[in-house]
Amino acid sequence: MDFSIAAEDQQRLETLRRLGREEMRPAGWRADRAGAPLPVDDPFFVRMLAEGFGRTHWRPPGEAASEGAAQPAAPNQASSAAAQVLLAEEGAYWDRGISVALPGPGLGEPPILSMGTPEQKARFLLPFVNPQRPIWGGFAMTEPSGGSDVANIRTRARLDGDHWVLNGAKSFSGNSGRAEWIVVFATIDPALGRAGHRAFVVERGTPGLVDFRIEKKMGLRAYESTSFFLSDCRVPVANMLGGEAYYMQRSGGFKGAMNTFNAGRPAIAGMAVGIGRAVLDEAAAFMQANGLASDLRLRDRMERSRRKLKAALLLALRAAWLADQSKPNMVEASASKALAPPAAFEAASFAMEVMGPAAGRGEHLIEKLFRDVKALDIVEGTGQIQRVVMARHLVGLPN
Repeated sequence: MDFSIAAEDQQRLETLRRLGREEMRPAGWRADRAGAPLPVDDPFFVRMLAEGFGRTHWRPPGEAASEGAAQPAAPNQASSAAAQVLLAEEGAYWDRGISVALPGPGLGEPPILSMGTPEQKARFLLPFVNPQRPIWGGFAMTEPSGGSDVANIRTRARLDGDHWVLNGAKSFSGNSGRAEWIVVFATIDPALGRAGHRAFVVERGTPGLVDFRIEKKMGLRAYESTSFFLSDCRVPVANMLGGEAYYMQRSGGFKGAMNTFNAGRPAIAGMAVGIGRAVLDEAAAFMQANGLASDLRLRDRMERSRRKLKAALLLALRAAWLADQSKPNMVEASASKALAPPAAFEAASFAMEVMGPAAGRGEHLIEKLFRDVKALDIVEGTGQIQRVVMARHLVGLPN
């Protein structure tokens, strides 16, 4: 295995490090203190757009290399899955909430790229090639009745002439309240299980896309976790990703969702490691400033946490490397996602103990990171679900 990254990815990493220090951590702290995401017209997003954020990986067919080079390179978009893990780790080190709040197609992009027709890719991703203002895309899978059991989604899709009618509820969907469109997963018949899954692009302003609510969270306050309803929401037939032909293959819609998660889980593991690394750096600075660095027991616990974080990062890189080689990575992706968040939470708990009563005042970055890190064990499949995936593989059951 070779985890080295291309020169352009190394440049992106250095750019992200600079922006993280100068822009992202201060913006994340500002949102946390306000207890709400930054508004869409916040100057921070305009500055990030100028730095190259907010763009899609997709390029129009036949676009010359010189045309693409004329646009600034997106600092958070890598040329390989392994490099993406490192960029995700660096972004989360400075502020994971802000890294999710940045404009761009977000989690809605992978299913469009993997499932969409050429016409759909052009229609929904072209605005993100060279956006003139910050814009967002969304992705909605989780439902109030269950988040981790993706095979059991309940949002219904019914064909009515040249439209699909969607009814259901979605929750904890990142940035959907401000998105130009949302990739929504639904089922044509729950009795069909995975074979009934379909994916639709629901555009802003579609009648029946209603009741958006930004959830209050203990951490990661810098981005919207949105819940909303689909009430007789009429979506054109042309907005079903892939068209009918895509779903003729076995479990096409479910497979599209799983491909999105298997690609994203190593990066989520990297994000957890990034938060853990930030926590330990802050704890080390606190120990130095308060005469605790000579305590052998504290140093031992810190080293143990650092070791676990490094192991988790290596596992995430292996899962990403397999993806880069077009090899199955489901087990490795789940393993990295299962290992990294607990390691980061252990580091954050240690840092809170080191601070003692000062940690409870809520005035230190360590306390914020302690609140932020818990969500990483939940998003894109809980740790328990990752263990279910791995255990089924061990005994030869299908996932």
